[in-house]
Amino acid sequence: MPAPADAPAASADAAELQTSITCSRGFSQWLALHGCSLAFTSYQTGQLFLVGVLPNGALSIHQRNFVRAMGLIGDAQRLLLAGLAQIWRFENVLGPDERANENFDKLYVPRRGQTVSDLDVHELGIDTAGRLLFVNTKYSCLATDSVAHSFKPVWRPSFISKLAPEDRCHLNGLAMENGVPRFVTAVSTTDIVDGWRNERRDGGVVVDVETDEIVAEGLSMPHSPRLHNGALWFLDSGNGYLTRLDLESRMRERVTFCPGFLRGLSFHDGHAIVGLSLARREGVFSGLNLQDELDKRRADAWCGLQVINTANGDIVEWLRLEGGIKELFDVRVLPGVRCPMALPTFGPELASFITIEAPDKPLAERGWHRPAQ
Repeated sequence: MPAPADAPAASADAAELQTSITCSRGFSQWLALHGCSLAFTSYQTGQLFLVGVLPNGALSIHQRNFVRAMGLIGDAQRLLLAGLAQIWRFENVLGPDERANENFDKLYVPRRGQTVSDLDVHELGIDTAGRLLFVNTKYSCLATDSVAHSFKPVWRPSFISKLAPEDRCHLNGLAMENGVPRFVTAVSTTDIVDGWRNERRDGGVVVDVETDEIVAEGLSMPHSPRLHNGALWFLDSGNGYLTRLDLESRMRERVTFCPGFLRGLSFHDGHAIVGLSLARREGVFSGLNLQDELDKRRADAWCGLQVINTANGDIVEWLRLEGGIKELFDVRVLPGVRCPMALPTFGPELASFITIEAPDKPLAERGWHRPAQ
């Protein structure tokens, strides 16, 4: 199936966004060996990246622009992406034996854009009823979309006294388990407008959604909670550590130090894929232990992805971005996908790309078909 040509790895419209992408020698082989590709977002420059392997074994980097690209979930058939004011749903339109532009085995086409307005949406999830759930950071709650309204709240931490557009605790991460929201991360338990900024160094918590219990505290700007192999994993971002929490003993283990501010975590075949951002010395990144850790190791922060062996904490592969892109937000493994691409949400490429679903019966057969109830 023909499709628009692959986008460049950096925007050609703005020289300041030009980015050099390098990777470890075995990165593309790791993707091919483990039968997956990767998707990650940069809210700073507003981009979605799809990383796969071309038929000749070379690495494929496909990029599309989305204003404030944040939370991301997906699989071989569907992607959902949070942007500035919309949450986008993309569907793969290729069959098992079809290819776009001869190389791409998945072509994700935007089919729905749910306008939620600027809620500072962070991470996403899908519950057992198929509802979209999202972290509504501006209102310090979990929410779902609404037919008529910007959102419908479904849960808020017990330490938040009211729904208000005040980003009181900087709720940011969501761990789902079998279609049920289980844990969230927040930078603090403050209940006042923008109160979390004074708690960045050690005010972070992980909260059990069902019981409202704080299961981990004293963290530095935690992000990306995930349940994996019976443990809760999260990023202790302000300290620079991928961390594992035993839910029975409540013992925490620092698995790996990564040289950057961590956001975005996904698991596949005994490995964790972590997103790293440059640790700015000003603003919300200032005063964190992360810079002390980097100085102690005589290291500089960098932006990119690292693939970590969860058994021993070794970093086995990496992908690095240098230049205009300095901060990432989310990363997801796409199992069973070799080389993905996506269409934009507007413009001639989308307008001229039309696919047709097969009818339920030949159109020559008269009589209205009533869908099954």
